[in-house]
Amino acid sequence: MWLYIIIGVVFIVLGLAVHVGKMYFLISGGSILRRKRKANLDVAKIARLVGIFSYANGGIFLLMGILQAAGVRVSMMPAFIFLMASSLVLTVMSQRYDYDIFDQHGRLRKGAGKKLAVPIVILTATIVFVAVLMFFSAQDTEVSFLNEGLEIHGMYGDVYAWETIHDVELMESLPRIELRTNGSALGSKLKGHFRTTELGSVKLFVDADVPPFIYFEAGDDRVIFNLSDETETKAAYEKLKTQLEL
Repeated sequence: MWLYIIIGVVFIVLGLAVHVGKMYFLISGGSILRRKRKANLDVAKIARLVGIFSYANGGIFLLMGILQAAGVRVSMMPAFIFLMASSLVLTVMSQRYDYDIFDQHGRLRKGAGKKLAVPIVILTATIVFVAVLMFFSAQDTEVSFLNEGLEIHGMYGDVYAWETIHDVELMESLPRIELRTNGSALGSKLKGHFRTTELGSVKLFVDADVPPFIYFEAGDDRVIFNLSDETETKAAYEKLKTQLEL
């Protein structure tokens, strides 16, 4: 919640600094760029693009954070998709104001296509990588009952030895989440490390909209998971208790 509000504020402050405050060094590289290189950039127009990009993304993240603070459960996936898409648009459009690549009439200079292709390829690869991570983060939790222990599959998953598991409980609601410390939160799908009010640090593998939830401790770890529906979760809970009794 607060993380998204902070991200939104940072975006807007950056946009104001570059677009209104004319702090062009934030985007033009300051002394890093040679004078000749600076002369071939229309930095004011690039700053305007950066401003629009920052205001739009800042507004979306602020809105999402405020909605979450108000208790409205919203998915952050649209915000991240918009961020990735707008980053690609910004990269492409800003090249038009690099007069080493385009001339004053907006025509691509001969042989400059390779310069334009490099940042597009890098950014596209980054977007694909992030999209793959988001896809796997959104998958339902799967578990396996192995001879050596309980395996939770997927991102942040692990194998928890039977002899270390204790305090197994079926919970009807999640503890209050204060902060995501190292994990993913795509809508109701929560995976990874979170800090909670009642239990402190926990590892979550849950769809928060599909109670109940299985809680257990294994060594120093506190883990909560559920499966794709209530029936599967309750069946896994009974199987887990049986296994521990054996």
